[in-house]
Amino acid sequence: MKRKFLLACTGLALMAGPALAEEPIVGSWKRPNGTIIQYSSCGADTYCGTVMTGEYKGKSIGSMSGKDGTYKGQVNKLDEGKTYNGKASVSGGKLSLSGCVMGGLICKSESLTRQ
Repeated sequence: MKRKFLLACTGLALMAGPALAEEPIVGSWKRPNGTIIQYSSCGADTYCGTVMTGEYKGKSIGSMSGKDGTYKGQVNKLDEGKTYNGKASVSGGKLSLSGCVMGGLICKSESLTRQ
């Protein structure tokens, strides 16, 4: 009986392993305007953002590289048709995303909420 219980627990732990290993940025995020952004893995330590709702549904908002809740990469500002250097950080259920120009002198940021 103990052996069956131990095997069942081991099996559950192995199934949960990949989910626990995901980076904090992976998942769905809601922008202040209500648009949903999905970040998913698209390479080694690289995460691609895709618009899931609204006017730009299906479009890329760029990609971020990093781990442990801190990321750097490119942010596409779809309504301007421009790409900016960006960074993101995840803390709890919040994703802080910013894009900068002129070597970081001018930046815009927003806070997204995990869905």
